[in-house]
Amino acid sequence: MDLVEISPKAAPPVCKIMDYGKFKFEQAKKNQIAKKKQKKVQLKEVKFRPNTEEADYQVKLRNLRKFIDQGNKVKVTIMFRGRELAHRDIGSNMLDRLEKDLVDEVVVEQRPAKMEGRFMIMLLAPKPAK
Repeated sequence: MDLVEISPKAAPPVCKIMDYGKFKFEQAKKNQIAKKKQKKVQLKEVKFRPNTEEADYQVKLRNLRKFIDQGNKVKVTIMFRGRELAHRDIGSNMLDRLEKDLVDEVVVEQRPAKMEGRFMIMLLAPKPAK
């Protein structure tokens, strides 16, 4: 048995007689349970090309919606190769279209401000629940 100070700032300080080892074990057990209940947000990635056809676009959009519904953040990447680099406007139009298609489901965390090498990147997150 140990004498444990419960609230030192109270006047007079409050103390309790208890088994301190058992108390620490129970506190650690509660913390482990709380950690297991936490939802871990992952960063998923969906890649597009500037010349992605409509059917492929719809499939990737469906996958993107699935990731958002699971509560994950999504990194949308437009990859450019060769002569496609001359047509950056097509890539930015595709990202704008994605944003319009998902306007009521996502929040844009990072807009595609500039090219990062051969990539144009936009970061999407699910809208907070009300």
